[in-house]
Amino acid sequence: MSYKYLLVIPISLISFLSVAQQETPTPDHQNYSQKIDGTNLSFKMQAIPGGVFKMGSDNGNADEKPVHDVKLDPFWMSMFEVTWDIFEPFLYKDYEVTQSLEPISSEVDAVTRPTKPYLDMTFGMGKENHPALAMTQYNAIQFCKWLYARTGIFYRLPTEAEWEYAARAGKQSAYFFGEDPAQLNDFAWFKDNSNNKTHEVGKKKPNPWGLYDIYGNVAEWTFDQYIDNYDAFAGKVSSNPVVVPETLYPHSIRGGSFQDEAKALRSAARLASDPIWKQIDPQIPKSSWWMPEAPFIGLRLVRPAVTPSKEEIEAYYDKKPIEDY
Repeated sequence: MSYKYLLVIPISLISFLSVAQQETPTPDHQNYSQKIDGTNLSFKMQAIPGGVFKMGSDNGNADEKPVHDVKLDPFWMSMFEVTWDIFEPFLYKDYEVTQSLEPISSEVDAVTRPTKPYLDMTFGMGKENHPALAMTQYNAIQFCKWLYARTGIFYRLPTEAEWEYAARAGKQSAYFFGEDPAQLNDFAWFKDNSNNKTHEVGKKKPNPWGLYDIYGNVAEWTFDQYIDNYDAFAGKVSSNPVVVPETLYPHSIRGGSFQDEAKALRSAARLASDPIWKQIDPQIPKSSWWMPEAPFIGLRLVRPAVTPSKEEIEAYYDKKPIEDY
């Protein structure tokens, strides 16, 4: 398997870019609420400062090593995991119509929608204010495309580096609150307190950068292809790195879920997507939209501070799904 790595900053720059150094926010890089045009729906975005941090962990699993330096530009990340309230208008055209206050534009109509799931994709865990779940990465990206058609704003999945940086919130410890997993109960829904189900977003305390449920509740898609170590990034400062996906499996998932033990919720912990998550799907080929045996995966949005070109945006959204097996 081949991987594409983005620009790498020379190691000499470490001398003036200290670990976890954060850039001063610009006046236009502030928290905001995004209204979905033509509806009463909205979601909140948190301004994440640019900076440099050490990604990975020497005390974790083999796929978290080696620890390496990463520099990121500023971005916004959604305060909450995407909920069914926001996801369902994309999923069901008839439901979108009922939620719309004005006629739906041709640009919105042109977005390809998921096939309707043959199961209750809430798995009986709750819908209102609960995180949407069990979608494929392709489904998550097409939801971002629908948002773009609705708002004119480019939203996408976080890269692995962005996700870990935002989760750490300037801390190098195992969790943003320190090393003691006993404190997780204040911040996350996980195996010890979830009763094996999702919960409404925002019911636990946020991390220092205002992100709720960054650990637990549902694990969250990133854009990156999963690689089993960080050897390619060792000994240099990587600027906005991403392992651009070229194959259907595996992709990187972060944050741990309501099913996971505390160690899987660490900031550096990683999970690789698995085709077994579609094992009960009766379709041949398997669905490009749903993972019926992954009721623990959801998504969180990112908006870069610098908007890509129209061509770059279209290239991100318009990749054809890879046929599953």
